[in-house]
Amino acid sequence: MRFIKPDININFIGKRKIAFWISIGMILISLTSLVVHKGPRYGIDFAGGTLIQVKFLSPVEIKDIKSGLNKFGFDSSSVQSFGDKHTNDYLIRTDISQNTGEGFTNSLKQNLLSATGSEVEIRRVEMVGPQVGKDLQEKALFAIFFALLFITIYISGRFELKWALSGAIAAILMGSVYFLSLFEVSVAFLIFAALIVTVILFWFLELKYAMGAIVALIHDVTITAGLFSIFDKEFTLPIIAAFLTIIGYSLNDTIIVFDRIRENLKKYPRNSLETNINKSINETLSRTILTSVTTLVVLVSLYLLGGGIIHDFAFAMIIGVLIGTYSSVYVASPILLAWQGRNKK
Repeated sequence: MRFIKPDININFIGKRKIAFWISIGMILISLTSLVVHKGPRYGIDFAGGTLIQVKFLSPVEIKDIKSGLNKFGFDSSSVQSFGDKHTNDYLIRTDISQNTGEGFTNSLKQNLLSATGSEVEIRRVEMVGPQVGKDLQEKALFAIFFALLFITIYISGRFELKWALSGAIAAILMGSVYFLSLFEVSVAFLIFAALIVTVILFWFLELKYAMGAIVALIHDVTITAGLFSIFDKEFTLPIIAAFLTIIGYSLNDTIIVFDRIRENLKKYPRNSLETNINKSINETLSRTILTSVTTLVVLVSLYLLGGGIIHDFAFAMIIGVLIGTYSSVYVASPILLAWQGRNKK
């Protein structure tokens, strides 16, 4: 299906410097927010603690709920409305890991009933110990890191036929990060340092397609994480699943553009690299827009109608699809031009 004229010629590459500063600005804002908030706001999955969803039969005040929780021993708990306001559902979060047996539920109901004057139903209780939360946090970071490295192996092998070189780099980096993590070095710092080293190695070893892909993916993940921090949303296991899905979506879009660039470089060898890249982006524009729009229709429907449980997941995916589509055009592809300037020098 094509709804864009085949001879369209929008000068995407000509606007790459403007896009570059826009990307730098979004990344700086994202990193600033993460620094100000002292990192992501981890949910119960990663931080440890107890999550309780309650439903009251009549409207109640949050201050009354907190009063009941204080009597129960949850002094540092947070309470927020959940779902539709008319349903009187609330989420209670505390950093205390509590034994959640039958006695716990009955005692909590009695304290909330006494404080609010309304019958309450305990709909969900989740408890995660602090050590389990820390282990899940590290495994989530490893999952994102390994996904990025395996992707670069695939890109280098498919477009540059450098399977062995990219595989050796990835194996050394993964082994080093895992080995150092055994000595209680911060996993987040190790992965950040490894990604910087990866980009530098790709630059000097001239793995231009792999570098374009990994820079675009880091760009997408950083901005999405920054927006989560700006809107003060929690990082949970479903959000990590959303991040991995975003990586796959963005990569798929990038590969389509890279494949057309490779074809046009062979088909039009006399054209400049800038011309061929711009031509390739325009030729795949119809497919890019259709894929993004149809995906966004589903995600917006989930965001608006899917309920509180899936709300943050849909939000992450919407941001990821928008940023991933943008990065395929304005981040991954223009990086190929950097080698042209480098070779001229």
